[in-house]
Amino acid sequence: MMVREHYSLREWNTFGTEAKARWFAEFSRHSELAGFLREHPGMYRQILVVGGGSNLLFTADYPGLVLHPAMKGMTVEREDGEHAWVRAGAGEVWDDFVSYAVNAGWGGVENLSLIPGCVGAVPVQNIGAYGREAGEVIDSVRGVDLVTGEIWELSGAECWFGYRSSIFKQELAGRFVVTSVVFRLDKHPRLQLTYGELVSLAGYDRLPSLAEVRETVIAVRRKKLPDPAVLGNAGSFFKNPVVEEEWAARMKGLWPQMPLYPAVEGHAKLSAGWLIDQCGWKGFRRGDAGVHEHHALVLVNHGHATGREIFDLSQEIRFSVKEKFGIDLEREVQAVGRMD
Repeated sequence: MMVREHYSLREWNTFGTEAKARWFAEFSRHSELAGFLREHPGMYRQILVVGGGSNLLFTADYPGLVLHPAMKGMTVEREDGEHAWVRAGAGEVWDDFVSYAVNAGWGGVENLSLIPGCVGAVPVQNIGAYGREAGEVIDSVRGVDLVTGEIWELSGAECWFGYRSSIFKQELAGRFVVTSVVFRLDKHPRLQLTYGELVSLAGYDRLPSLAEVRETVIAVRRKKLPDPAVLGNAGSFFKNPVVEEEWAARMKGLWPQMPLYPAVEGHAKLSAGWLIDQCGWKGFRRGDAGVHEHHALVLVNHGHATGREIFDLSQEIRFSVKEKFGIDLEREVQAVGRMD
């Protein structure tokens, strides 16, 4: 496993901000990583796992090892009349996997089309969009324990999936690197068409195909969200707040136009983008750090913003939403570096 020193991370984060890793390495076999960990005991204490870098904001150089799992491949593990279980390597581009599933006629991930990043990040973040979450179709996750070098396989239930959360962001944070994921896909897809622009598809005189759902999601995302290759960003910067239904009803009384979405029993989900927009941030720009002109939930790098400048802007946004609505926004993007 080749280890590079003082390695630039500009190409490894979709914000396109400059930062350096003290060491950087990628691996494509479990044995490579296990051998490295045996040779460098204690190194696990400062390891950051990076896939496509679509959920990271570097506010400073990283003083440890940045590790990239580069496993490729998509294979059918088994199938029956109802489902196909497909294993995808952590280094596969997520949207390539969605395309693979849709082309095979297998449902479950079509609503998650065009979300940037690699497969390895999917169970960590429990990515979601348009009423679907990846955790609903993840059967198991395989990876390496960075402390012992052992290979672990966790069932979907053992991953403790929650809203943009998992055991990999909690008890196993910093200890586990995902190397592959098995998805349980439906051969008789049950479409989720109750969110956003997908509602219009439910009005067809027939059920739309998986390809039509995917095409609609892609069109909407391209219209609303900037391409990271053109304008640096990490998609949704904040999580949508989940609050008690009674509290949400009081908020709705004060702001009748406030969007509300279903959440876990007794709770409702608010739109973080709407809250930010009401505070006047949409289209704001200071230097090269800004808020997207069409989507207030997306912070952007217009060219040469530092991670620290983007982070400071996010803090100002949080403070203004707290002052106006009494809501603490939680970052979906992981800030790496000094925050004080």
